[in-house]
Amino acid sequence: MADPIKVLLVDDHQVVRRGLRTFLEVQDDIEVVGEAADGAEGVARAEELRPDVVLMDVKMPVMDGVEALRRLRELDNPARVLIVTSFTEQRTVVPALRAGAAGYVYKDVDPDALAGAIRSVHAGHILLQPEVAGALLSQEETNSGQSRGTSLTEREREVLGLIADGRSNREIARALVLSEKTVKTHVSNILMKLDLADRTQAALWAVRHGLSG
Repeated sequence: MADPIKVLLVDDHQVVRRGLRTFLEVQDDIEVVGEAADGAEGVARAEELRPDVVLMDVKMPVMDGVEALRRLRELDNPARVLIVTSFTEQRTVVPALRAGAAGYVYKDVDPDALAGAIRSVHAGHILLQPEVAGALLSQEETNSGQSRGTSLTEREREVLGLIADGRSNREIARALVLSEKTVKTHVSNILMKLDLADRTQAALWAVRHGLSG
């Protein structure tokens, strides 16, 4: 049996953390390894515990979720961050996604859907609502992106298209009959050539430039 997905809860409301823990602890494939009450503590706990997935609130004291995401990126922490928020405004969610979040869900999400979202981001998928994806795309520079795209090889364009379709590295490897190590190399090359920070930005670039399925 595969190791459980290690999850860190970062939210300034204890009742929210307690509710999330109560539900997640009954999932056979998910293990809550720790909690934090603000972004600064969340970054420290993520470095200490090395979770697979961090459930992160946006609005918190001391350090908010967006700044915590930036710190985790600076530290090259491999955890996938899923924003769990009560705010629906794009001006709240978009900065978090641009800072490196793998997606977001609302705090009133169905419990089973939350567990599914955790499994999805852990597998390398990106969770974006269409309206938020559109807001992110509108902030990109189309012309400069197109010129950068000409440096991609045909194989890299194939990999990029599958990233945009929400495929994990394992799924891409299976689809293209490659090793996961080779796929990781292609992904790194794509991010470097397009001057992008992560898979979320790569997926958005691909959608904008017609490479998604």
